[in-house]
Amino acid sequence: MNRAIFLDRDGVINIDNPQFTYTIEGFSFNEGIFEALKLFQSKGFIFVIITNQSGIARKIYEHKEVAILHDYMLNEFANHGIKISEIYYCPHLPQVSNCLCRKPDSISLEKAIARFNIDAASSYFIGDRQRDADAAIKVGVKPILIEENTNLNEIIHLIV
Repeated sequence: MNRAIFLDRDGVINIDNPQFTYTIEGFSFNEGIFEALKLFQSKGFIFVIITNQSGIARKIYEHKEVAILHDYMLNEFANHGIKISEIYYCPHLPQVSNCLCRKPDSISLEKAIARFNIDAASSYFIGDRQRDADAAIKVGVKPILIEENTNLNEIIHLIV
């Protein structure tokens, strides 16, 4: 079985923008992200990104803009020798639809666990909101709750 680190996107991978991050120009990687993920990868972890993107339901941006941004992000990770296994995102608003893909619900984690043969008990979810931790707990993954835009090098000791 695989060990995984699940990552929230905004506030963990990139600097969170309260006005929504959906363009390459508005996207900035958080300090330390590449170094931390390279270390985790060298210890055998795979990576899955789980992110809520309600800006789609709010009609601020569209799926295609998310796809363009995610392609850019994946290419930058690849340029640093980091492989992201998958990105799951929820485009829904909690007030409008009762979906299971929006954190704190856990269907995206459940899909990844099944698809990538992940040992939940040996895996972690790094997030900056309680909903990230709640989703992790629902599937038996260890939550690591950080402050928004934390340098992940500061929490390496919690995993390795």
